Amino acid sequence: MLKNDASEVERMGTTHVTVTVRNPAQPEKTWEGLFLVDTGAVDCLVPGNRLRAIALEPGAKRTYELADGTEVRLDIATAQIEFMGEIVGSTVIFGPDDAEPILGVTALESVGIEVDPQNQRLKRLPAVRLK
Repeated sequence: MLKNDASEVERMGTTHVTVTVRNPAQPEKTWEGLFLVDTGAVDCLVPGNRLRAIALEPGAKRTYELADGTEVRLDIATAQIEFMGEIVGSTVIFGPDDAEPILGVTALESVGIEVDPQNQRLKRLPAVRLK
């Protein structure tokens, strides 16, 4: 395992980052976990039991397409996502309780961080893209 940043870890071609999920209505309620950075995922996926533990309740359902083409309808909510010293509001999916947490591309791009495709590390852009 290589440490790239205080909160970023690279494992065999995948990138993981430590993320804190915060209930925006009750900011003292948080959960921290190691998230897989997935630029193929739009939203963040969090084990549902972890979201319920910080008193987040589903606010809606959204249909997602899985890697195998299957479509599933999943509960979602809005949470604060904090990683690499940045905080962003993001859609979080209530995943299965044993799911690996996923940090989606929307949260990354919202704070001006992208995955360097050559070395699979996270890098800050000089500015957040507005175009």
